[in-house]
Amino acid sequence: MNGGGTVTRQNGGIQHNGAADLVKARTQLLEGAGTRNPRLDPEGLRSALVDLFELWLTSKGNELGITPDSGLAVVAVGGLGRREMLPYSDLDLVLLHDDVDPAIVSEVADQLWYPLWDAHIKLDHSVRTVPQALRVAADDLIAGLGLLEARHIVGDEDLTNLLIGGVRREWRTGIRSRFDDLIAQTKARWQRSGEIAHRAEPDLKNGRGGLRDIQLLDALAVAQLTDAMPGLGPDVPGGGLKQAHRRLLDVRTELHRVAGRARDQLRAQDADEIGAALRIGDRFDLARTLTDSARTVSYSTDVGLRTAANALPRRGLARLRRMPVRRPLDEGVVEHSGEVVLARDARPQRDPGLILRVAAASAQTGLPMAATTLNRLSEDAPELREPWPKDALNDLLVLLGAGRGSIDVVEALDRTGLWGRLFPEWGAVRDLPPRDAMHTWTVDRHLMETVTYAAGLSTRVARPDLLALGALLHDIGKGRTGDHSIVGAELALHIGRRLGLWPSDVRTLSAIVRHHLLLPDTATRRDLADPETVQFVADALGGDVGLLELLHALAEADSLATGPGVWGDWKASLIGDLVRRCKLVMAGEPLPHPEPIDPVLLDKAAAGGVHVTLTPGDSKHTFVVTVIAPDEPGLLSDSAGVLALHALRVLSADVGAAGESAVNTFVVTPKFGDPPDAGLLRQELIRATSGALNLPALLAKRETEAVGAGPGRYALATPRLIWIPATAPGQVILELRAEDRVGLLSRLAGVFATAGANVRWAKAVTMGSAVVDVFCLDLGDVDSPQLRDRIAEAVMDVVPQPPPPPPPGEDTEG
Repeated sequence: MNGGGTVTRQNGGIQHNGAADLVKARTQLLEGAGTRNPRLDPEGLRSALVDLFELWLTSKGNELGITPDSGLAVVAVGGLGRREMLPYSDLDLVLLHDDVDPAIVSEVADQLWYPLWDAHIKLDHSVRTVPQALRVAADDLIAGLGLLEARHIVGDEDLTNLLIGGVRREWRTGIRSRFDDLIAQTKARWQRSGEIAHRAEPDLKNGRGGLRDIQLLDALAVAQLTDAMPGLGPDVPGGGLKQAHRRLLDVRTELHRVAGRARDQLRAQDADEIGAALRIGDRFDLARTLTDSARTVSYSTDVGLRTAANALPRRGLARLRRMPVRRPLDEGVVEHSGEVVLARDARPQRDPGLILRVAAASAQTGLPMAATTLNRLSEDAPELREPWPKDALNDLLVLLGAGRGSIDVVEALDRTGLWGRLFPEWGAVRDLPPRDAMHTWTVDRHLMETVTYAAGLSTRVARPDLLALGALLHDIGKGRTGDHSIVGAELALHIGRRLGLWPSDVRTLSAIVRHHLLLPDTATRRDLADPETVQFVADALGGDVGLLELLHALAEADSLATGPGVWGDWKASLIGDLVRRCKLVMAGEPLPHPEPIDPVLLDKAAAGGVHVTLTPGDSKHTFVVTVIAPDEPGLLSDSAGVLALHALRVLSADVGAAGESAVNTFVVTPKFGDPPDAGLLRQELIRATSGALNLPALLAKRETEAVGAGPGRYALATPRLIWIPATAPGQVILELRAEDRVGLLSRLAGVFATAGANVRWAKAVTMGSAVVDVFCLDLGDVDSPQLRDRIAEAVMDVVPQPPPPPPPGEDTEG
């Protein structure tokens, strides 16, 4: 035996020196009041409890002979090991020994454990040698995670160091084989306990975004796979992960104090008392604080797990694999190792629009943004000038039109301070809890949920861009004094101007926010058969049918995003009936019409031949391509196909004719790099029109490369095709609302050429990921319902469609 502890016996039994003084001291700390014994704040209380338990254990250990040369050591794990002792936390202790006589070890253990049990202190205990403890850590993942937090209390410190060093060494070397189990265990815990940020009564310890997740990050840091505080830049709201950790501990400390026992779940009836004790405010203020902290922890955990997975050591043949290829996604943006990162030549300091290009690329591909990229953007990217460049607004619309993937992207931007830089008004609604039971989400999350539902309704409106922006901002006035619709409408004016919208669009956006509750409130509270009800709505909207259409779609998206059961057949039918009645009152919408052709272009058209020019557009990343060529079937398809083949995304197009020549003007943006030379575009166009260039095959290959690892070409919204009578005989106007894809304009024009329909003029507009294209088709004497049906069917074959519904009875939950 390397020394021995002294034990005493009385009347044939073990004499237990009690822990009543320990319990009494703990009670005094918890009940502190008055000048001599003031009430401690949560952090002070935890520190005092750590000192108290360490003092008792150290004194008791010395009394029992657990000394530096005894071959015995008391090691703390759990809360005491982390120095996070809560009022009623379990005491987790390990009695280590170096092959000491079992009888002596047993007596020492009894002398140590029984006083704690007698005092009704919850105790998790074990007695091990170092090899035994290491075997337990290797065989039991939970025990291994606990021993990573081991800390020496009293006795042979060399023995403790052997344990701590051995556990950490084996954790680092064995992490590859244990990582999948660690992830599975973590996800199972999240599934059981839910998300702290979105639970009325959250589990502060085990819930997603809770204290267990912070311990997980520490374990990954011990394995040298990630930073213990990953993914947060200098402008992060709420003070970052360290502050989030402290707040969660403070709330859990007060929860113990209020409940008078160990508890992890925050009950609604205790929230006001805990909020007041922490000087946070009422239960709503406490909920907002917890949501902010939990979302910060959740984001950091996602980053930490992703970083750790990429950093896992390679073994065997995996070590010989080539490094992942960097795939271009946009100007200055590439994919690398399954993440969206900055290109090597990107210059964030000189490129304020880079933030939104990174975000749009992430939303489109479904790939997460690398934490290092977001940190670099936080530190280096300058503010966007006002008004925003058109390409920045377009990237925002791409982000908002990406469906559910946009939620995670905006969350990552917000947790790193970048979203608040783009929208300073967001601070008032960030983590703001709902004030009524119908709402499932915090206000900021509700706004993003509405955006995702609005993306699925984008083809029901002529202005999907304004629908997306209206969904994003409709509740932006909450969290401030006054009617949130009126306050929000004023904020929307400022935001719309900042985004660079046309003045008329700024007014429409403000009206969307101002009247976003008009249709549901009127439909559910007033008599729709009363003409005054319909006239009231029509007057409130100034007779604007487009605004009515936008509010109709927003009412559905807003209701769906509120919570289960808020949108149903009854509400849908009432609002639909109101909208139909209002449209009758507002009848008289003007027909689409072509834009006049520039006289300079008319002169070039009169000269004949094929001309292609490329000039700078209104912003840094846009260009104007003008194609003048003999007006032959298939020209529009070939022109748009050549542009798509050279990674030029068509933002808008005006197609017209002058005599025997077609005059087609395209506003384009390069997907990455500089645009090709106009001469090259002309040569490619000549090859395409002659049949020497297989555009359909090349475009299919280009689309496959563009989709990459992303979600594919499934659409969120069902495409919508509208036939509108034209004034000239034999002509008809076709309006298409759909989601974009590579070479879509080329494919559509090919459909018309195959059907023998001559495109007299066209106006194509891309708004983020949505398109609203209007074509005036000359069908001549062969116009018939059957021909239009064939054209419509062919159009639907080339536009992105929503995924097919799952078979009946199949689980659709993710």
